[in-house]
Amino acid sequence: MIALNALWTFALMAGLLTVTPGLDTALVLRTAALGHRRRAWGVVLGIQSGTLVWGVLTSLGVTALLTTSHLAYETLRWAGAAYLVWIGGRLLLATWRRSVDERPKTPGGEAERTTGTEAGTTLLGGWRQGFATNLLNPKMGAFYVAVLPQLIPADASHLAAGALLAGVHILLAVIWSCVLLTIADVFRDRLQQPSLRRRLDRVTGTVIAAFGIHLALGK
Repeated sequence: MIALNALWTFALMAGLLTVTPGLDTALVLRTAALGHRRRAWGVVLGIQSGTLVWGVLTSLGVTALLTTSHLAYETLRWAGAAYLVWIGGRLLLATWRRSVDERPKTPGGEAERTTGTEAGTTLLGGWRQGFATNLLNPKMGAFYVAVLPQLIPADASHLAAGALLAGVHILLAVIWSCVLLTIADVFRDRLQQPSLRRRLDRVTGTVIAAFGIHLALGK
C-alpha cells in the first residue's frame, strides 16, 4: 500500500491546491453568500465527485491520454473553456440587466431574472454545476497524472491507491469548503443588498470567464 510519507506528501500538495484561491472557491463563496446554502453544498459535492473521477481514471491509466493525445487534451481544454466563459458571461449579463431594470422583488420576479448558472437552489442543480466545472478542467487531470504515478507503488492496487489519495484530497477540500461556507454566512445578510449582490456577481463572473479565457489561451 501507499507509504505514510507519500501520503503526507500528497496531502501537502493537495492542501495547497485546495486553499489557493481559484474557480472552486469563487463558485462556492458566491453561491453560499447569496443564501443558497443547499445549492452551495451541491456545488461542493459536485466538485469533489469530479475529483474522485479524476483520481480513479488516473489510477486506471485513462487520463494518460491527456498527456499522450494532443487531440484529447485540446478537445477537453476547449470544451472546459467554452463552459466557463458561458457561465461567467451569463452572470455578467444578468448583473447589467438588473442595473438597468432595478425593480422591487415580486412573487416570481426573481425566478424570471434567474440565470442559467443558478436555475433553482436545489442540491442536484449545484452538484451538476460543480461536477461539470471540475470534470471539464484538464488541469485537474494533469495534476493527477503528474502526481499519482510517482506515489503509487508498483506492487499496490492502483485503483485502491488512487481512490485513497483522491479521498484525502476530497477530505481536505470539504474541510476548506466548511470554512468558506462559514465565512459566507457571516457576510450573507450584507450581500443580500442589490448593489452588493451585483458587485459579487460581477467579480465572480469575471473570475470564471477569466479562467475560461486563460484555459483557452494557455499551453
